[in-house]
Amino acid sequence: MSTIFSKTGKGQEEVKARSGGLTQRVRQVLILVDGKRDIDALCKISPTDDLAGTLQALQEQGYIEAIEMTAVPASEPTPIVLTVPAETIPTPIGTVFRELPPLPETKDLELARNFMMNTLKDFNGPYATLSLVEKIYASQSHAEMRAQFEDWIAAITKTQYGKRRADELRRALLVIL
Repeated sequence: MSTIFSKTGKGQEEVKARSGGLTQRVRQVLILVDGKRDIDALCKISPTDDLAGTLQALQEQGYIEAIEMTAVPASEPTPIVLTVPAETIPTPIGTVFRELPPLPETKDLELARNFMMNTLKDFNGPYATLSLVEKIYASQSHAEMRAQFEDWIAAITKTQYGKRRADELRRALLVIL
């Protein structure tokens, strides 16, 4: 079951008057609450990483109320899983790295290193994944860099914005890694 929220009179007044002292992100979530979108739909368009906590706070403060519970489909579509040959480096299920030329280019390795470190800093902040950034920085080969791939994508998808962009970022990295 997924909950649908609607603005209360207090919530509608807050949208108009901005009198409740809400932060910009909390106010944006309040604006997105429309009595039609369930939590899953709000999660896809929400500007905050802690949507559940924000909705709970808005509900406790009387800005929104739960109006309906919708049934969540029991069966999710089965993802397509690509098998990875055993001789390759262990990678997440469904990840296939390109075949490396006999002499891998160091420029590709440097591009992959910078891409991974910069996306971690952008999506998670400069210190949240510092140990992973250090491992990526220390990687001296494509094999070592590829070994960090699973941790990199897991860290990216910890943020709401990262979840939305994960497939795009993953594809961009696999072109050079």
